[in-house]
Amino acid sequence: MGKTVSFLQMKDGTRDDYLMLDKSERDFAVGLPGRVMESLARLDHSLEGYKVSRLEHSLQSATRAEADGADPEMVAAALIHDIGDELAPYNHAEIAAGLIRPYVRAEVTWVIEKHGIFQMYYYAHHLGGNRNARDEFRGHAWYGACDRFCESWDQASFDPDYATKPLQYWEPLVREIFGRKAHDPRYVKAAA
Repeated sequence: MGKTVSFLQMKDGTRDDYLMLDKSERDFAVGLPGRVMESLARLDHSLEGYKVSRLEHSLQSATRAEADGADPEMVAAALIHDIGDELAPYNHAEIAAGLIRPYVRAEVTWVIEKHGIFQMYYYAHHLGGNRNARDEFRGHAWYGACDRFCESWDQASFDPDYATKPLQYWEPLVREIFGRKAHDPRYVKAAA
């Protein structure tokens, strides 16, 4: 184990302690793209019942987004939109949005955060739920973007015969997006 802080309670920490921890955190963050790739790979053995794995679904979503001409941030979002399924099956969209939020514009984060509600349009009525829960957001500037995300890429990506690009294809994009400086105002800003 490397160098450790001097304190047992954060309130007792020194400037040197926090400088050391800040450097450690920045060094750790460099490995985020690799951990995102590993987490995506684990989706190949998750939720059963669909004709494709969660990984294949994610790869299809990203492939469709790219084919439709989506920008790199939105394509990366399509790739990771269900990455939270393993640990947060009932709020996975919030997990994915939290993961991507420091690296992309607010519109992309909003779409990922809300996609679970928008997806309910396709199935909730079969389970006694409100398929129109998304109507709460009608009039929002990014409603159309989320509707398109779900209609064109998310709900459509369960086809085992769809020509899907493999996980390795997406590694440069993952490294580009998640290798950005967190909260960089060049990327993390509201749409005009």
